[in-house]
Amino acid sequence: MITEALLAAAPTPVPLTAGGHTFRMVPVRGGEFNMGDELGDLLYWSRPVHRVQLDDFWIGQFPVTQALWRAVAQSDKEIGSHPVTTLDPDPSFFKGDHRPVEQVSWQEIQIFLNKLNLLLLQGWNFRLPTEAEWEYAARGGNVIPTRYSGSDRLEAITWWGENSHEETKPVGLKQPNALGLFDLSGNVWELCADWFNEDFYSECAKNGTVLNPKNDSENTWRVTRGGSSTTIDDLQYFRVCARYGGPPNRYNNLGFRLVASPANGILTNHH
Repeated sequence: MITEALLAAAPTPVPLTAGGHTFRMVPVRGGEFNMGDELGDLLYWSRPVHRVQLDDFWIGQFPVTQALWRAVAQSDKEIGSHPVTTLDPDPSFFKGDHRPVEQVSWQEIQIFLNKLNLLLLQGWNFRLPTEAEWEYAARGGNVIPTRYSGSDRLEAITWWGENSHEETKPVGLKQPNALGLFDLSGNVWELCADWFNEDFYSECAKNGTVLNPKNDSENTWRVTRGGSSTTIDDLQYFRVCARYGGPPNRYNNLGFRLVASPANGILTNHH
């Protein structure tokens, strides 16, 4: 009943179909928020808290599943006049259509996004979220933030090492947050578009309110967010404001979530 009530109050997701598989994107109204570790107890690269302003965007209701990955990977290798590189349709270690896809590299994700954009010619321009967009969405937008994405109770919203048998789980089984988004805390780490820089927040804080921040300065690691089902010891990984990084390689606990900018920069007919 809690999930049904949350979804009834959340923005209405839009169903889209690619390669015969339907997935849902949720509209997120942009705004200003305080980004970072407001409790002051995380590692220093999650501080200082700084003011961020974001434009509207759309975000996947779930992380990309193995079924969606397979549908896109198995679509025509050439769409119109656009050659598309072949993808492994079944790369994941923990198998299941409704589980998050994992064991995919940064380069493979870029191929997937390009292929998805060619399949859906409505100008969606799918991409990875910036870490600011990810945190704003995980917080539920402009609402009073919870410690984790949708609750202060970890077990209500998260698959982690104590309840998952250290394997991924089908998406959408736990409680969503205020935007109707599932699995932002736990299940798989989610890759963001930013390069990881320990001092990026300090640089942002010097500039007052920052519009749509994204760290494009090349580094070794990319930002990862949210923790995973293999995490046991450090519950701080699941915090909405906790930022971490790692090599964007193939791991069985690393996936991703779709984001797209709305056509004409606005969201219409959605609350």
